[in-house]
Amino acid sequence: MGKHKFILSGGGTGGHIYPAVAIANALKERFPDCEILFVGAQDKMEMQKVPQAGYEIKGLWIAGLQRRFTFDNALFPLKLMSSLIKSRKIVKEFKPDVVIGTGGFASGPLLRAAAGMAVPTVLQEQNSYPGITNKWLSGLAKKICVAYDGLERFFPAGKIVFTGNPVRQDLMDTETKRAEGIQRFGLTPDKKTLLVLGGSLGSRRINQLIAKELTWLQAQDVQIIWQSGKFYFEEYRHHGDKEGIQVLSFIDRMDLVYAAADVVISRAGASSVSELCLVGKPVIFIPSPNVAEDHQTKNAQAIVNKYGALLLNEAQLDTQFQPVFADLISNAEKQQKLGENIKKMAKPNATKDIVEEIVKLLK
Repeated sequence: MGKHKFILSGGGTGGHIYPAVAIANALKERFPDCEILFVGAQDKMEMQKVPQAGYEIKGLWIAGLQRRFTFDNALFPLKLMSSLIKSRKIVKEFKPDVVIGTGGFASGPLLRAAAGMAVPTVLQEQNSYPGITNKWLSGLAKKICVAYDGLERFFPAGKIVFTGNPVRQDLMDTETKRAEGIQRFGLTPDKKTLLVLGGSLGSRRINQLIAKELTWLQAQDVQIIWQSGKFYFEEYRHHGDKEGIQVLSFIDRMDLVYAAADVVISRAGASSVSELCLVGKPVIFIPSPNVAEDHQTKNAQAIVNKYGALLLNEAQLDTQFQPVFADLISNAEKQQKLGENIKKMAKPNATKDIVEEIVKLLK
């Protein structure tokens, strides 16, 4: 048996790229001499992130369909044809044993081409409500690894394997890192710490909320680590001059910041939700309404239904934020209960389980 070869495809946002890299790392561990190639969209963030993780990537000229008519939409058929032709060429030259797609537009043409050339394909769906690309590919895939119940509505039931989402290994044992986290971020040990996360690019609405409520939050006697996202950092960084407030564009040691946090306010992208389950802290989810199929609200709702988190929609923030936060921060029992319940939903072996499914398909 020669070296195993794998192609991973996915991207557009960190939520699609991160799981692909985690799966690649686990495949490398399992088959140290395997060859791995990534395929992404040529102008998206995977073109930087994947090489940083140590893997080669090829870009396709592809973009999502916009909801309204734009010049990009007029080019879509052309981009799709070009991407399918290039994908066929990549698959033919690289000769992968298995192709793995983690969602995002680039994985569409690539998995389509691979399936057409009789290469087995695996889909990894991070969300409780699948994106258009994975729905389109589900008929061709051999296996579909999911992280939420009830996806038989969208995918052939016989192909679904419930694995959970790949999550960074360093988040496995945050309980033991609290003291280190407090030291790293220069926090006051006996004060409650609020961690605010807007996703990798940041969230305008969450940033506006925190800026507006900052004085009130300080009066609740909390210290704040506020990840504004790189788009918004310049606009909000001046708040970091205030006592007990840190505004960061990006956090490189998520394990330590989670370890130090008492309460988290977060968007509800799939990878954030999976991380927060593993970390087991009380969370207030504020889903982004500007994503396909409103899947963030559905991701958060799946946790809330099991009393594992609180949920505020953007429309409720002006009236509901203060009472909901004040009740949570003053109620130690509620914090503990939410933390325990969300942790029950964690899937720490997701990446291993996904790799097992891939191994089964090796001829």
